[in-house]
Amino acid sequence: MSQPTVYSPSPEFVRNANVQGMEGYLELYRRAEQNPEEFWGEVAGQEIHWFEKWSHVLEWQPPFARWFVGAKINASYNCLDRHIATHRKNKVAILWEGEPGEQRFITYQELHRLVSRFASVLKNRGYQTGDRAIIYMPMIPELPIAMLACARLGIIHSVVFGGFSSEALKARVQDLGASVVITADGGYRRGKEVKLKPAVDEAMAECPSVRDVIVYRRTGSEITMQAGRDLWWHELDATASEDCPAVPLDSEHPLFVLYTSGTTGKPKGILHTTGGYLTQTTASMKWIFDLKDEDTYWCSADIGWVTGHTYIVYGPLSAGATTVIYEGSPDYPQFDRWWRIVEKYRVNTLYTSPTAIRALLRQGEQWPKMHDLSSLRLLGSVGEPINPAAWEWYHRVIGKARCPIVDTWWQTETGSTMIAPMPGAVPQKPGSGTLPLPGVVPDIVDLNGKEVGPEREGFLIIRRPWPGMIRTIWGDPERFKEQYWSRVPGAYFTGDAARRDHDGYYWVLGRVDDVMNVSGHRLSTMEVESALVRHPAVAEAAVVGKPHEITGQAVCCFVTLKQGDFNRDQLGKDLRQWVAHEIGTFARPEEIRFTEALPKTRSGKIMRRLLREIVTTNTVSGDVTTLEDLSVVTRLASQHDED
Repeated sequence: MSQPTVYSPSPEFVRNANVQGMEGYLELYRRAEQNPEEFWGEVAGQEIHWFEKWSHVLEWQPPFARWFVGAKINASYNCLDRHIATHRKNKVAILWEGEPGEQRFITYQELHRLVSRFASVLKNRGYQTGDRAIIYMPMIPELPIAMLACARLGIIHSVVFGGFSSEALKARVQDLGASVVITADGGYRRGKEVKLKPAVDEAMAECPSVRDVIVYRRTGSEITMQAGRDLWWHELDATASEDCPAVPLDSEHPLFVLYTSGTTGKPKGILHTTGGYLTQTTASMKWIFDLKDEDTYWCSADIGWVTGHTYIVYGPLSAGATTVIYEGSPDYPQFDRWWRIVEKYRVNTLYTSPTAIRALLRQGEQWPKMHDLSSLRLLGSVGEPINPAAWEWYHRVIGKARCPIVDTWWQTETGSTMIAPMPGAVPQKPGSGTLPLPGVVPDIVDLNGKEVGPEREGFLIIRRPWPGMIRTIWGDPERFKEQYWSRVPGAYFTGDAARRDHDGYYWVLGRVDDVMNVSGHRLSTMEVESALVRHPAVAEAAVVGKPHEITGQAVCCFVTLKQGDFNRDQLGKDLRQWVAHEIGTFARPEEIRFTEALPKTRSGKIMRRLLREIVTTNTVSGDVTTLEDLSVVTRLASQHDED
C-alpha cells in the first residue's frame, strides 16, 4: 500500500492557531483522557453561560448519561443574550443570501430581537416548556430564528428537511406528537419555487396533535390557509413583544429531536439535550475551525440535517461567529455560485460535503478560477469519507495549497465532531479523519469486541461517554440500547467500519449496516424498500447502495413484480417517481432492476451483501453457502451483462 502524502500546517498558521502544534493537541488530549470529568467541567465553565452550576459533571448508568447534573442553562441565551452585552452586539450573526440574490445582514442585537418576538408569538399561543414543534422551512433566517425561539422557551424542536415529502413529514409529526408546525409557503432551488405548504396540508390530514400551522411568507405564491389552524407569521409578529426572557432549563432538558434513517424502515428520533450538547458543540467549533472573532464562516449544509444544527446554528452562534446561510444550490445560475459567495463576503472558512466537492470538481477548474478565493484560510469536509482525489483537488484548486482541510467524522447521534484534525496542530492525510478530539476515546474492534491491530479493518466504537452524545431514541429506549450499546458491552457502536494506521490515524470506510449515504444524507434500505412495496405492482424489493462518482452512493433497487402485464420501461420511471414522492427527491433511485427472484438465505433473509457485489463488480465472490437458490445470483449477474 502506497503511503499517503502528509500535509502539515504552515508555521504561520500554527503560530496563530487556537491549539498550536502536536504538543498542544497531545496536552489537551492527555488531560481529557486522565480526568475526563474535570476536563469537561473546565470546558463547560469557560465556554458556556450557566444560570446555576452543576452538582457533579457526569452521572453514567450505561447506556444512559446525564451531564452537568442539576445545572440550569438555556441554549438561546448562550447564542444571543450573552453576546449583546459585549463588543459583539453589532457584529453580524447571520449573513444570508437567497438564491434569487437578496441579502440580509442580521446582527446579534437584531437576531436577539427577532428571536424574542417569535418566542413571544409561541408563548402567546399557549406553547410552553416540554411542548414539541416541527420546523419545515427553506434555508432562510427564519429557520434558525424558529429554532432559537423554541429553545428560548424549552419547546423541543424537530427540523424536517425541506426536501422531504408529506409522508415523511407526517411520520415525524406523529412520532413526536407535535402540537405546532412552523413552515413557509415555499423556497427557491435552481430557479424554481419548492412548495412546502401543500405538503404540510397533505400531512396534517392525519396529524390530530397539531393545533397551529404558522406560515412564513417567502415566495408570495398562492396557498391555501385553513381557518382556525393556519396563521401568518408576519401577522402574529406585528403585535409580538420583544421582551421574552430565556427560561432557565435543566441541563438535561431536551433541546431537539432529529430524525435519521434506521435499519427497521421507521425513522428514529435522535434526542439531544441542552447542556452537554452545547458544551461540546461550542468547544469543537473553536478546536476544529480555529475560530477567530473576525472570521466569516460558512457551512454549506442544510439545517435540516445535524451538520446544520451543530455547525450553522448552535455552534457558530454560541461561539459568537458570523455564520453564512445560502438558500439555493451550488450550480444556479451557473457552477460558480459558491465561489461568487466566497469572493463577495470574503469567506474565511468553508465547510462542505465530499458530494458537493466531487460535483464541482467534475465541472472543471475554470469556475473557481474566475473568482478571488484568497480570503479562505481553512477548508472542511463532512458527511462521508472523502476520497483522496477529491481532497487533493479541494486543497489545490480551492485552497490554493495553503489552507488546511479538516476532514470531520461524526454522526447525528454523536452531536458534534468526534474525529478530526485540529488544523494548527495535526498534520493531515488525504482521506483520513486523523485523530480523535479531546475527550473522545474511539477504538476499532472485531466481531467479538476485541481490539484489532494497526492497518486492520474492524468496527468503530466509542469507549467512553461524551457530553454531546445521544441520550435516547424518542419514545424507544429499548431500541436505543439494542442498536447502539448491545454489540460491544459498555461501548457505543457507531455502525461504521474503520482502520487505524501506524500513526494512530483513523480511516473511516463507511457503513457496516444497511444504511446508505446518498449525498451525505443517511437513508435506510428498509425505508426505500417499504416505499416500493407500497406500490400496487410490486411484490418484493431489495435495495442497496451503489458507488456513485458524485453522490458517494446511489440507490439501486431490485424489484419483483406481482402477476400482470407491465410495461417495464414505464414502470421503472413510475417507481422512481413513487419513491421520490414517498420519501423525498434525494431518495429517487438511480436504477430499478426487475427480477423474478431475490437472493435469500434458507431462513428467508435477503442477502443484500451479494446484491452490493453485483452492482459494484457484476460478480459474486463472497460466501454463498447459506443461499437457498444459487441460480438466482447467477441470473442477476448475467442479466446485467446482457444489459
